[in-house]
Amino acid sequence: MRLREKVALVTGGGSGIGAAVCRRFAREGAFVVVADVDRAAAERVASEIKERGGRALSLGVDVRDRAEVEEMVKRVEEECGGLHILINNAGITRDNLAVRMTEGDWDLVVEVNLKGTFLCSQAAFRPMRRQRYGKIVNTASVAVRGNLGQANYSASKAGIIGLTRTLALEFARAGICVNCIAPGFIETPMTAGLPEKVKEEALRRIPLGRFGKPEEVAELHLFLASPESDYITGQVFFIDGGASIGI
Repeated sequence: MRLREKVALVTGGGSGIGAAVCRRFAREGAFVVVADVDRAAAERVASEIKERGGRALSLGVDVRDRAEVEEMVKRVEEECGGLHILINNAGITRDNLAVRMTEGDWDLVVEVNLKGTFLCSQAAFRPMRRQRYGKIVNTASVAVRGNLGQANYSASKAGIIGLTRTLALEFARAGICVNCIAPGFIETPMTAGLPEKVKEEALRRIPLGRFGKPEEVAELHLFLASPESDYITGQVFFIDGGASIGI
């Protein structure tokens, strides 16, 4: 098992890519902490893992709130014995054309996606530094190339790439690798509600001719969380069926 004796904290773990990551990590022997603003969703995923013989803990957290984030990491240390892997997956969208976007929708998306990633990484640094080991995987998006109606989302995800590279430089001496995954169109609850016309246009731009599955993204997370990637840090990995390589 590639993650035996490792503790992995996954934000946004209650659904979509986050839930797939939790399940995959559990199968590889990790003690998985499923964290989500939707506590009931987190508990469902944790219960499923435990029913299959894995180890899991569910926590409710608003990643925008420093006090909640620090309390979350404290509980993980106390109840799980450490923290080796952090998957910053929590994220939201509030789409609208830039000229119509409200300040509230701008702030909310940037705070959850970018500030949340920063706060969780900052809190996780302390236990990882003591261990002289850690893996942090952040979540960007193919939308960093720009996307109509997603000024807030695209900006937050581009910020995560800059944050990832800076944290990789700053955390390296502590033995912590920081990388970033940028998914394309993945079949999740977030994309399920999009209009069919939007989905058709997205599919047209994907060279492989299909949408991705959360389980496929989870496999990349597993690699970046495992010892096989110990010499990789500060990198951004697009997993988008080729959508980011052409116009």
